[in-house]
Amino acid sequence: MTASRDPEMLDRIRAVTDAELSHLPADALLTELVVRTRALLDVDTATILLLDPTGRELITAATVGLEEELQLDIRVPMGVGFAGRVAASGESLIIEHVDRGDVFSHVLIDHHVTSMAGVPVLLAGRVVGVLRVGSIAARPFTEDDIELLRLVADRAGVAANTRLSQTERVATLALQRSLLPVRPPEIPGLDIAVRYIPGAAVGVGGDWYDMFTLPSGHVGLVIGDVAGNGLQSAVVMGRIRSALRAYALESTDPADVLTRLDRKIQLFEPGAMATAAYGVVEPDRTSVTFSVAGHLMPVVLDPGGRGHLLDAPVDLPLGALPDAARRTTTLALTPRTGLLLYTDGLVERRRQSIDDGIGKLLAGLAGSDAEGLCASATANMLHNEAVNDDVAVVGVRLT
Repeated sequence: MTASRDPEMLDRIRAVTDAELSHLPADALLTELVVRTRALLDVDTATILLLDPTGRELITAATVGLEEELQLDIRVPMGVGFAGRVAASGESLIIEHVDRGDVFSHVLIDHHVTSMAGVPVLLAGRVVGVLRVGSIAARPFTEDDIELLRLVADRAGVAANTRLSQTERVATLALQRSLLPVRPPEIPGLDIAVRYIPGAAVGVGGDWYDMFTLPSGHVGLVIGDVAGNGLQSAVVMGRIRSALRAYALESTDPADVLTRLDRKIQLFEPGAMATAAYGVVEPDRTSVTFSVAGHLMPVVLDPGGRGHLLDAPVDLPLGALPDAARRTTTLALTPRTGLLLYTDGLVERRRQSIDDGIGKLLAGLAGSDAEGLCASATANMLHNEAVNDDVAVVGVRLT
């Protein structure tokens, strides 16, 4: 039965795809769409394929009638076969008599699919997948059939975006949790506590922190933020974090380490940009030397708990310009001195200057240990509410 033989069917599918299915999770919605599409067009198979993150291959996301494609994890290269041609051209395609050269998936041939029709799945004008139907008996597909497929493909595009966002967020959180330990390492002479709170509005981003003891006895303290958000920013963050550790083994000069890291980003991460504050604590714990690359200035707390910003120059962010000069500032440390390193999500708010946010942070800091510092900073600034941007905080007290 084609849509042209039952004009009311098209109105029904509009209502169903716009309203009744909106409560379904993305994967369930894609499955329901192919089931209903097969019934509405009276075809033997209906399949939604989505582009993988590289944009080079189509992967079966939902199918009815060709379940082997899911089981065999068949991946269709862009521009190859029926679905690959639809994705590459961004145009609908009808083949009334399929032969082996028309398709990439052998499952279509094994099931004796004879006639096929397909349309691109679009999101904001960009091809993100293909909706494909097939019939074992030879049949012509009409313009009404293609219009119905386009309607279903529009709904599939929204579901695909939701599915991708959910998958990416889970993967990003897993990656960040593997790189950012909840419990910092125990380092003699230093009491350290950390906080990481993922953003609710823009999604997980590239905020990171790190602390490590070097063979020389020096201790590295890092806070940073890769521009952007999502999985790609988290992946870049992981590479930058690993590279900084490697360069820290070769030099105890934080400006030298950030210079090497900047060169690495310029060459191997073109287009990426990150801010960072890197401090190196002397083995005897009497001083710390910082180099700041476009990042918010660390807070220094005296033994009495009064806080002020570190008085140091701010150099260009990493990745901004080749061969940017890097400088250092050395701060003398005494017992009970505290440090607070943080990313902009802690102090930046709409309708409030960042200077006001930093002033509020300084006024509300309290706590005799590192845990207390982190707790007072997050409680005073976030008020136990969901944050729009990522927040990373490192609190340090000399013991």
